[in-house]
Amino acid sequence: MLPTRMTSKSLILDDFIPYRLSVTSNVVSDVIARAYEALFGLSIPEWRVIAVVAENDGVTQQAICAVTRMDKVTISRAAIALVDRGLIARAPNRADRRSRRLALTKAGQRLYADVAPKALEFESRIFDHFPPDELDRFMTMLRAIEARALDVGAP
Repeated sequence: MLPTRMTSKSLILDDFIPYRLSVTSNVVSDVIARAYEALFGLSIPEWRVIAVVAENDGVTQQAICAVTRMDKVTISRAAIALVDRGLIARAPNRADRRSRRLALTKAGQRLYADVAPKALEFESRIFDHFPPDELDRFMTMLRAIEARALDVGAP
């Protein structure tokens, strides 16, 4: 059963769950983005590309789009910037000649090794105030919300 505010006919933006999710996500991303830019000269899209490539060596830009839910133009720009900085390399994709597989260069691996602990530190600074069981339920809920939204949005 939905809370009373959810069943009323009027929309109160501040109580609208999709809005709260978006605002909260933007606040967290903005805080982290400023740190990544200051410490490593990385934008959030660039960091996400590096992280996905580090976890999935030889991944395509299309796969990064699918995993991160970022648009292909944003991923393409981030990948180009990272190639230009010598942090990732592009190689032909034998499975699809129109795409390229991305891999971290040695410099990219070093950068990832420097950034990953900072990412975990930021996560800790934000979320250590919450009990572990609440965080587990929160992550479960976020994944369930994502899956449900994809179901609702499916044709």
